[in-house]
Amino acid sequence: MKKSDFFYDLPEELIAQTPLEKRDDSRMLVLGRETGEVSHEHFFDLKKHLKPGDLLVMNNSRVIPARIYGKRLDTGSSVEFLLLKQVENNLWETLVKPGKKAKVGKEFNFSDIMKGTIEGIGEEGTRYIRFESDENIYTALDKIGQMPLPPYIKETLKDKERYQTVYSDPVGSAAAPTAGLHFTDELLREIKDMGVGIAYVTLHVGLGTFRPVKEEEITDHIMHSEHFVLTQETVDAINETKKNGGRVIAVGTTTTRTLESVARDFGKLVACDKNTDIFIYPPYEFKVLDGLITNFHLPESTLIMLVSAFAGYNNTMNAYKEAVKEKYRFFSFGDCMMIL
Repeated sequence: MKKSDFFYDLPEELIAQTPLEKRDDSRMLVLGRETGEVSHEHFFDLKKHLKPGDLLVMNNSRVIPARIYGKRLDTGSSVEFLLLKQVENNLWETLVKPGKKAKVGKEFNFSDIMKGTIEGIGEEGTRYIRFESDENIYTALDKIGQMPLPPYIKETLKDKERYQTVYSDPVGSAAAPTAGLHFTDELLREIKDMGVGIAYVTLHVGLGTFRPVKEEEITDHIMHSEHFVLTQETVDAINETKKNGGRVIAVGTTTTRTLESVARDFGKLVACDKNTDIFIYPPYEFKVLDGLITNFHLPESTLIMLVSAFAGYNNTMNAYKEAVKEKYRFFSFGDCMMIL
């Protein structure tokens, strides 16, 4: 398939700039995988579509306040760094703007509590910087870092926690697993009380989130590797759910990629701590998922390709047209779909 097959026209005013006051007030388009039928609901209606014995699997990765600004020691010029991935100890892979000011050997100060030296340049122009700080780097980032909101969000985020899921825990992502942003603590309690299980994976969202598909033939696109952890507890929960006839419903494309990557590599789910570069696009035979909760994604992105693989290409593109027509809110702070 071609990249252009996944284009849709989106008016700019439908790109959500701020989160709703209440997380689960967001709208939810419910899409039938087999029928293509669409209904319009709200996220607080989620319980109507769940049954006792089902299992929700969520990505609990926590976002780093990964956007920081440094001043070059020799010139004082300001440079923006977006931390993508911790390579080792205090060595990080970063996106830098402007890159020409961050040559190998250049040193930077970050708000006087941390400094760093450029040690290398990646294949796609990323920079490897080694930080030095009297504090733990995550403590320093909490003080000086900003949330790495996508470039299509122009508004300032007043509360950093609104770009975190309520169940986020291990720190490591350069962007939020946004499908989970709709859950509240209260809704999660109600879901558990009705006999629906909750399980977690951890995938730290990285460079792939920020890289568009450039090749027209989608099979020529190369996904960047991202680190994940799948625990034995979650493997057991999924296997038990399947054995008892329940449905495994992934919350988000990152959860989907984690589960399907392991099933692809091992032929079954096994506990592991590794990297994945899985790229899911039509046609694809899903090995784990029975349902998917996901936000609305950018045109021609790998994420809309994954959704098309799960829901069917025509169903997905028709649902997106319907969402535009009904003026849903799109992207990170926007509304969502439930595909069953």
